[in-house]
Amino acid sequence: MRTDQILTRLERVFARLDREPERPAHLQTPQMSRHRVVLLGSTLVFYLAIVVAVLTTSWLVRLDWQVMFFRPYEQWPQLHAFLDYLVVLGQRGPTAVMVAAWLGWRSWRQHTLRPLITLGVALLLLNITVGSVKLGLGRLGPHYATEIGSAELFAGGDIFPSGHTANAVVTWGILAYLASTVVTRRVLSVVSAVVSLSVGATTVYLGTHWVSDVLLGWSAGLLILLALPWFEPLIARAEAYVFELRELLRRRAETGRMPAPVATALTPLLSAGGKWQLRRVADATGEPAAAGAATAHSPAPRPAAVHPAARVHLIRSERTPVTPVGSRRPAHAERTAARSTAARPVAGG
Repeated sequence: MRTDQILTRLERVFARLDREPERPAHLQTPQMSRHRVVLLGSTLVFYLAIVVAVLTTSWLVRLDWQVMFFRPYEQWPQLHAFLDYLVVLGQRGPTAVMVAAWLGWRSWRQHTLRPLITLGVALLLLNITVGSVKLGLGRLGPHYATEIGSAELFAGGDIFPSGHTANAVVTWGILAYLASTVVTRRVLSVVSAVVSLSVGATTVYLGTHWVSDVLLGWSAGLLILLALPWFEPLIARAEAYVFELRELLRRRAETGRMPAPVATALTPLLSAGGKWQLRRVADATGEPAAAGAATAHSPAPRPAAVHPAARVHLIRSERTPVTPVGSRRPAHAERTAARSTAARPVAGG
C-alpha cells in the first residue's frame, strides 16, 4: 500500500517556492550602457525642446488649442465610457497598488527586496521631478483656459507635464525594467509603451490635458526609467540595510523571550533553635545543585549567613514565667514548692 502524501495545489505552490534560490542566477542588474546613455540624452533634449516651445508660445501651443476646439469627446462619444475606465491605468494610486502587489510577490518568491525598493525609488523620482515642474510652471488645463492662443503658464495650475502619462510610463515600464529574461523584457516594454500611449491619448480625448502636456509626460517618465541604473548602488545598500535591521530585531526578540538563567541550590542551615532548615541560595558555578552535602565532583555550596536580627525561638519550658500584676496566685516557685509538699507522704500516717 502506498503511503505517499497527496499534496493540494496550494501546498505544491508553497513547496515550489521553498525551492527558489536566494537570488536567481539569471537575474541581472541593468547597467548604464552607451546605448542607454544615448537614449537618455536624446530624451532630455526632446524634453527641453517641449518646454521651450511652450514657454515661447510656438506652433505647439497653437496645436494644443486646435485639438481643444476639435473636442474629441464630442466627435466620438461612444468611446467615452470605455476611456473613462482606461484612464485609471495612469492614476498613481491604483497603478501603484497593482504593481506593488506583483513586485511584492516577486520579492517574496526570490527572497530579495530589490523590486519593491526599485519601485519606491522610481515613484519618488517621479514625484520630485514631475511635481516640481508642475508647480513651477503653473499651467492651466484646457477646461480652465482663459485666453485663446495663450500657453496659460504661471496661472496657478498643475497640468504640465501630464502626471497620468508620466505615471503610466514609470509604473508599467518598471515591470520591463525588472524583467529577468530578455524576451520578457521586450514583451513588457511593448505592453508598457502601448498602455502609456493609450493613457496619454485618453487624457487628450477627455480634454483634461493639452497635447504638449502628454508629450512632456511621456519624456519625463522615460527619463526616470533610463536613469534608474545610476541608482542601483543606492538600492543595493538600502536592501542590505533592511536585512541587517531585520536580523538585529530578530536577535533582540529572541533575547527578550529567553529568561535569564538563575541557578539555585538547597543549602542546609542550622537554625538557632537547633532545627535543620533548607534555604535556597545561588550556586557560585551557575549550575543547579541537589539538596544535601556536596560531592567530590560538585563544588560545595556557599554557606548562607544568618540574618543578624534573627530571634532565638525557645520552647515553652525555657521561657521565663511572668506573673500578672495584681494576681493573688503565688509565684511560680511557691506553687511548685507547695505542690511538692502536698505530694510528700505524712510520717506515721
